Amino acid sequence: MKLLVINGPNLNMLGIREPALYGKKDYKALKKYICSAAAENGVKVRIYQSNYEGDIVTAIQRARGRYDGIIINAGALTHTSVAVLDALKAVGIKTAEVHLTDIAEREEFRRHSFISLYASALFKGLGFEGYKKAIEFFVGKN
Repeated sequence: MKLLVINGPNLNMLGIREPALYGKKDYKALKKYICSAAAENGVKVRIYQSNYEGDIVTAIQRARGRYDGIIINAGALTHTSVAVLDALKAVGIKTAEVHLTDIAEREEFRRHSFISLYASALFKGLGFEGYKKAIEFFVGKN
């Protein structure tokens, strides 16, 4: 199984951006965690991060026919991007949505997710573990 893990705007700033909220571990640590969880579950992953909506849309489009699933933490684009939602719908790849924090417990504007209108699963408020849960979702462990 091959999964594409997409991280959106500001995820590259982990460990710097609001550490009280997102933790002190950096993006490199997140990538290492994801690779380890994938290896534990016999899954191949490609991890992609961009701060640009159009780049994320292009990455989703290019995933068509190449990946069995998409794990996406679209960052702030979760709450604003119909384009990302439309790209996911267009490619028709099974998708799991991940958020390090619980977006339902955050500011009002963060409670709506365009991604959730398509995603088959949502993992929120679990920190890095949400990515592992998403990988396990694809291999049928949860």
